[in-house]
Amino acid sequence: MNLSFISKSVKRKTHFLLIFLTVFAALLTFLPSTDTDLSPVNTVYASETAAPAAHAAPEMKAGEEGKPAYPPAPKLKAEDYPKIRGINSRILVWIVAQLHLWFAAFVLAVPIFVFIIEAIGMATKDERYDKMAYEFIKVSLTAYSVTAIIGGLLTFSLIILYPDLFKYMTSLFGASMLAYAFIFFAESACLYIYYYGWHALHYGFRKWVHLTIGLLLNAVGTMLMFLANAWITFTMSPHGVDAAGAFQGNVWHVIHNHLWNAINLHRFVANIAYGGSIVGAYAAYMFLTAETEERRAHYDWMGYTANFIAIAALLPLPFAGYWLTAEIYAYSQQMGITLMGGVFAWLFITQAVLIGALFLSANYYLWCGMERSPGAVRYTKYIKYIAAVITVCFLVWFTPHTLILKPWELKMLGGQYHPYLGPLGIMPAKNTAVNIMLLFTFLSFLLYRRANKVPVVRWASAGNAVQLAIFVAAILNIVFLGVYYGYFTNTVYKVASSVPQVASTLIVIISCMVIDVLMLKGAGDVGPFRWGKMPARSQYALFLLAVSFTWLMGLMGFIRSGIRQHWHVYTVMRDNSPDAFTPTIGYAANVVSIATVIFMAIVIFIFWLSQLSSKKQVDESKLKPDFIPYEPLRLAGKNENESV
Repeated sequence: MNLSFISKSVKRKTHFLLIFLTVFAALLTFLPSTDTDLSPVNTVYASETAAPAAHAAPEMKAGEEGKPAYPPAPKLKAEDYPKIRGINSRILVWIVAQLHLWFAAFVLAVPIFVFIIEAIGMATKDERYDKMAYEFIKVSLTAYSVTAIIGGLLTFSLIILYPDLFKYMTSLFGASMLAYAFIFFAESACLYIYYYGWHALHYGFRKWVHLTIGLLLNAVGTMLMFLANAWITFTMSPHGVDAAGAFQGNVWHVIHNHLWNAINLHRFVANIAYGGSIVGAYAAYMFLTAETEERRAHYDWMGYTANFIAIAALLPLPFAGYWLTAEIYAYSQQMGITLMGGVFAWLFITQAVLIGALFLSANYYLWCGMERSPGAVRYTKYIKYIAAVITVCFLVWFTPHTLILKPWELKMLGGQYHPYLGPLGIMPAKNTAVNIMLLFTFLSFLLYRRANKVPVVRWASAGNAVQLAIFVAAILNIVFLGVYYGYFTNTVYKVASSVPQVASTLIVIISCMVIDVLMLKGAGDVGPFRWGKMPARSQYALFLLAVSFTWLMGLMGFIRSGIRQHWHVYTVMRDNSPDAFTPTIGYAANVVSIATVIFMAIVIFIFWLSQLSSKKQVDESKLKPDFIPYEPLRLAGKNENESV
């Protein structure tokens, strides 16, 4: 009997069993209990019957057919909110919740691309990928502890400062919160085994086991995000409760509310982009402090990889945001109008400025990266044209439609809308601008990718012509859809035209990338690629990317929470605390800016801490002197000048 064959067979079966258990655990978490009715026929969205909620609700809902009775949402008064002298309850919970969200996004995203990078390293047998993935997860490990600490602080803050709200939410989500705690322990175990077992599970079958643990880590981390998303989206689109907020006995309906799927996709993509920007800032920090060419080259490559991850996730992110916005409108037109056309409309101008900073910094880093390649001189002449197009699209994107004017300014302008710039303030112009901006960002990546390559395939000229034709056709189609359907048809076609615009952008990205990969297969290099030969200013672009992402997430988080206005749970549980008001734009920007400074300070401390752990102090008392002064050798009976 061939025992070695049996050993290999058992190993393969064990590996497949581990993967099966991982996938099964992921699916099992979202399966409802056996007595759960998945049909939404008997449930109702609370906003559909919001009017009766204003009347006095009974203390207890009458039981039906032996089902338990559930109380309605409590009706609170100002005195029901505990106060602690010197502490603003709203600002404290706001900042702590935002810090927790930033760190959670980081520690959930990093294991995703660490797993992919490790798998690439295993497939290519390139130790550089494995080393980079290990360093990424090392930074994430410290941030994981900070996330848990801030999460505990957030929980205690809600219990102390908003006890009735917390009690009501636990009455609905108690089972999922308990599951969250157990899954959190599972995630902690997976993370620590994944990190500390990196070198012990490095070769052969053990490497498959390590990858399986990484897969399980990402599965449980995604489950945690989905459960937390259910809690926050319930406050915006309550489901599984009646108009008075009384639970209807179906846990799945409470979790699977109207906005749950949309925000799951949006946060998943945004977390990956955000995680890439933070580890890019880490690579920039290490690059600027590196003392050797070898370390500078390593962290240059790490920064490029992180920037690539951030851009790759940033490209589809606006489309996920459009879907979330559409779902908000579909659930409540009042909430949607408040979001885009009400008090929060001008914050979207700030959002446009920050997103423009993201695109400009990402493109600038790619343009600086061409200095690594001796063949980049062929394409640098096109950079100024790409920069001009991105700048024009950026200006269109943040052009407002309605201007806030003084009476004398209104009189001089002749109306509320600018005669020439007014049409650029509506969504068809902005959809057109953002799609073109995405295409030219992708073009920057293509130029960077082929800067040091010389195609050897015979059809290289035809491939370039096809790529150019695809770009031109897509841009003309996007502009035509935006102008014709945006300004010369009714509103129905105006909104619908955004779908083929997005399709045009995706077709360009996918088709041109496929052509480029095939065309550069077996391509030769113009010269040696010089990792580490980057100007210091390029690394500040990575810092700008991280700060812009952080500030943008904070402002968008405020908008997402603020559209509930004076409701803890929209149309179900009213906020009657002294802080139940919509902050001004300046007030909100100040709070988010303070939180951003705190977060970045903690992140820089984590970067320094990860660097400190790799240093060792040298005991100078045990060192031998590098230079021993010469003393003439004196021997008894010998002259000093006589050789020995």
